[in-house]
Amino acid sequence: MSRKINIAIDGYSSCGKSTLAKQMARELNYIYVDTGAMYRAVTLFAVDSGIIEDGVPDVPKLKSRLKDIEITFVNNSKNKPEVHLNGENVESRIRQMSISNNVSAVAAIKEVRKLLVAQQQKMGEKKGVVMDGRDIGTVVFPDAELKIFMTASHEVRTERRYQELMDKGDQVTKVEVSENLKKRDHIDTTRKEDPLRQADDAVVLDNSKLSKEKQLALALEWASNRINE
Repeated sequence: MSRKINIAIDGYSSCGKSTLAKQMARELNYIYVDTGAMYRAVTLFAVDSGIIEDGVPDVPKLKSRLKDIEITFVNNSKNKPEVHLNGENVESRIRQMSISNNVSAVAAIKEVRKLLVAQQQKMGEKKGVVMDGRDIGTVVFPDAELKIFMTASHEVRTERRYQELMDKGDQVTKVEVSENLKKRDHIDTTRKEDPLRQADDAVVLDNSKLSKEKQLALALEWASNRINE
């Protein structure tokens, strides 16, 4: 029997991290964990609770309410995991632009990161996990057998995100999407707590010009090499 490994996928917003992670988990029969969705769920809780005003979270108030947040992943009828916040399916709501505009600020809060990182590390104790986010290879799974750092040009990322939102019926402009990505990139890479950066032992995957099929084939080849080492 092949040994199981943990796979950490990090990178910028709208690089296709979740798409690749889901595909790899399916092909390898591993567990997929979308850490970005967990931070989005906390952000949704903060928005619904009136803890965020004009894009600025009330940090003391949010810290006092963290005990009231329970995040779980529940498979839907197609066997795809969806995010539940305190028992409610919020998969669609956490993908809205209003959450995208606030999630980086919430994710920068030390206590939020501490809470979710602990949950994420527990998920990977038995190996066989594919996890994507911003700090997986550097903080959550520093000993992951395979670390992938994904990137793509800003133009490509903007177009992908714009199409994703339009397909969901959200009324946004490409300018709004572009500015949102620039804002998130800045916060993600400069925040004090666990900023986005490439792990020293990560392999870089620039998918600006790669199809999803070629991207998956390359990543699975890397995984196979690590599994059989």
